Amino acid sequence: MPRQVTATQKDRDGDILGLCNSRESWSPRSKANAIYDIEQRHHQYYVLWVDGMETRIHVANGRYGKYLRTDRDQTARNNLDDLPDCY
Repeated sequence: MPRQVTATQKDRDGDILGLCNSRESWSPRSKANAIYDIEQRHHQYYVLWVDGMETRIHVANGRYGKYLRTDRDQTARNNLDDLPDCY
């Protein structure tokens, strides 16, 4: 079952550490566990943006290892950064 993400946990550099949706029992979900869920196809995660566009969260390989990201637009930046912080 897909899981909607409404906020993210970030470190002081803005790196994504976890995914959140305060209305769901699975939240918060750590970055490591979300990566495992996606790679093992246990769960999908997505963001429903205010404009109605839905974007799937996927695992990317970076210089320092795996990370979570979306590709909502044509920019190279990670749109998960645009979500509010988890409470």
